[in-house]
Amino acid sequence: MLLLRDRSEDLAAAGVRPFAISRDSVWSHAAWAQTLGVDVPLLSDWNGEATRAFGVAAELLEMRDVASRTAFLIEDAKTIRHTWRLGRELPDIANVIEAASAAAARRPD
Repeated sequence: MLLLRDRSEDLAAAGVRPFAISRDSVWSHAAWAQTLGVDVPLLSDWNGEATRAFGVAAELLEMRDVASRTAFLIEDAKTIRHTWRLGRELPDIANVIEAASAAAARRPD
């Protein structure tokens, strides 16, 4: 979250509108946003529908359908251009920005 907040200008320049989504509740998201001072939209996938639809469901200890840490570059709200499966690591935000800039350059005006 802090990475998205700290690189928000670079992401915007590359045409990226970041969103974060997790299985956490909207209340915990509000607490995170306030505590961390982030303005990235935090989306709740409370029922796990998005986790399963994006194919990132995993089991963690005895919990099913936990979302594995993944970053997606989605174009035009419908086409996944890149996927970064991250495990415990954060994405190299420079790679995300580079991929978004390259995708934007390929789009016709």
